[in-house]
Amino acid sequence: LEEAAFQLQQIFRIDISIALNILGIESMRAGHCRVAFTCFKLAADRGYSKAQFNVGLCYEHGRGTEKDVQKAGFYYCQAASSRHPMAQYRYARYLLQHGPGSLWDRQHKAVALLEQAAMAGITEAQAYLGVFYMRGLQPQEKRGLKYLLLAANSGDAQSRYHVGVCYEQGLAVQQNLAEALRHYRQSAAAGNRQARERLQA
Repeated sequence: LEEAAFQLQQIFRIDISIALNILGIESMRAGHCRVAFTCFKLAADRGYSKAQFNVGLCYEHGRGTEKDVQKAGFYYCQAASSRHPMAQYRYARYLLQHGPGSLWDRQHKAVALLEQAAMAGITEAQAYLGVFYMRGLQPQEKRGLKYLLLAANSGDAQSRYHVGVCYEQGLAVQQNLAEALRHYRQSAAAGNRQARERLQA
């Protein structure tokens, strides 16, 4: 594998870690999960954040290796520390669900990571924060709506539904049933079941 990566490196004059990661992606697409994992791991151990993220995915989903949530968290953490936005989102979710330490510390660190990922355009992070701020122990509705709108404008139908709820109930905005209907219709058109049910109600 390192020889193949070296040849790829010579052809395109790219870093060996990038070459290994590309080989890993192509191997995964071809269904060779073990080979892909090996490539990702070699590149990850050289400090390449995209490969670290891919190793995290492999461990999280058991692709090419045994499923191991702690190892997935470790590699997401490595990639997140290099500001890989999707790794920031995945590591934040890991912290909230499995991380060590007090809930407050984990939550504080996770929210900071989610905000970084959301500002980098990760729709999943925007949607998560939107709901988190709306439903948290100390709700921050305006902040929640800001993130829900970001996610909705990125095409997330569930977030569009939640924006409709905000307008229907007057959460963080003035109550506006016409605006709520507009958001419900857009969400339903994108396939959201809850929005369809709300429109029927």
